[in-house]
Amino acid sequence: MLASNQVDELICMLASWDRQTLISQFLSFESNFPVDLTPKYLASMSDDRLRHVFLAVCLQNQRLPEAALVAA
Repeated sequence: MLASNQVDELICMLASWDRQTLISQFLSFESNFPVDLTPKYLASMSDDRLRHVFLAVCLQNQRLPEAALVAA
């Protein structure tokens, strides 16, 4: 389970990412369950919606994206 400070850091990190980074991280995230969102569908989503859905995927997987682990 992610600690509350990790969740806070994840939210701040996602807020700082641009659209290209969000989509790239989404497509490279290794989930414990199938996440079948095509690049075309991701491109149609607003930035806020991308952040919201990516945060939900991270929380459901109880792990941080690779970019967070590299930055730590």
